[in-house]
Amino acid sequence: MDIVLLILGFSCMITGVFGSFLPVLPGPSISWIGLLLLYFTNAVPANYWILGIALLITVVISVLDYVIPSRGTKKFGGSTYGIWGTNIGLIIGILAPIPFGFLLGPFVGAFLGELIFDSKDHKRAWKAATGSFIGLLASSFMKFVVCVIYLGLFLTILWQYKSELF
Repeated sequence: MDIVLLILGFSCMITGVFGSFLPVLPGPSISWIGLLLLYFTNAVPANYWILGIALLITVVISVLDYVIPSRGTKKFGGSTYGIWGTNIGLIIGILAPIPFGFLLGPFVGAFLGELIFDSKDHKRAWKAATGSFIGLLASSFMKFVVCVIYLGLFLTILWQYKSELF
């Protein structure tokens, strides 16, 4: 049973790393489930501190994933219309069956939101949309780093208890 849990846990870790860039998959959450599966094995004693801290980080990262693109829009001079456009564009981009919709959605949403706010100021709309895109990239990078740290933690614990597992 331990081998099955290890394979499932490692699969969750790899899926989590890919999910840090694919918004359809919640990368940090899937990686945390991989850690949890590792601790379900008989060979690895439960460490509630690691699981609790990792869960807290996962929740914070998941919330920030939706906040950062909007903040990027605001930081680059976007209005409330641009922020709403970013959020709506992110949701539509995730759900729309277009390639790279998760990247294009917030950008186009912020751009259109700013054009609705002021249809004559294309430069400001472009700048706000760029801020949204940079925020999305920052958020994806942050999720990637957390998932790689979780993967490293998984492999370290696996290495530490390899004699009991194999």
